[in-house]
Amino acid sequence: MPSSDTHLRVVIADDHYLVREGVRRLLEASGEVEVLDTVGTATELRRCVAQLKPDAVMTDIRMPPGQHMEGIEAAHRIRAEHPHVGVVVLSQYAEESYAFELLKNGTAGLAYLLKDSVDDLDELLRALHEVCAGRSVIDARVVDALVRRRARRERSGLEDLTPRERDVLHEMAQGKSNTGIAAALVLSESAVEKHVSSILAKLGRPAEEGMHRRVAAVLTFLQE
Repeated sequence: MPSSDTHLRVVIADDHYLVREGVRRLLEASGEVEVLDTVGTATELRRCVAQLKPDAVMTDIRMPPGQHMEGIEAAHRIRAEHPHVGVVVLSQYAEESYAFELLKNGTAGLAYLLKDSVDDLDELLRALHEVCAGRSVIDARVVDALVRRRARRERSGLEDLTPRERDVLHEMAQGKSNTGIAAALVLSESAVEKHVSSILAKLGRPAEEGMHRRVAAVLTFLQE
């Protein structure tokens, strides 16, 4: 994890030149990010990571040569070969199959954001900092897709969640602390704590400290 007084060193991968250049300029304009390189294929991305040793990468899902799930496959290889490198996947698809493939082996150091998040610099920076710290950020719309996937299968406990608990679950899956959830939902922190405990109990998960473990526990359950 980079120290707080240094820039995040990032590599961007997208087969569309205008997209990767737009993201590069946006991130560099923040003053918090140094973009080491931008590439158009998953093969180039893996080579850059090995050579440049960035803090994080930001990658599309579909890239040459197959235009299938090269970005997700690269994310898995990068996390296995360079566990200190966080990976933010940007996708135009709020589709549970892609999210499931990315997260099926664990959520640590991974983020799944929709491409319209590119307009939100704060969200991109938060995702980069979170994955560099080994935590996770998942777009709430993707969590909805994962919830629907799970709900189609055997009874999971999700049906027992109240509407407010579902709201809290979505915020948890984005990596927010109890303070962040309270601010987003206009609740007291004590109310959030009660909701979190209830959610984990209904989903059969022990109340663990550390918000990244909570995200991992919830998403692992949704993927099973």
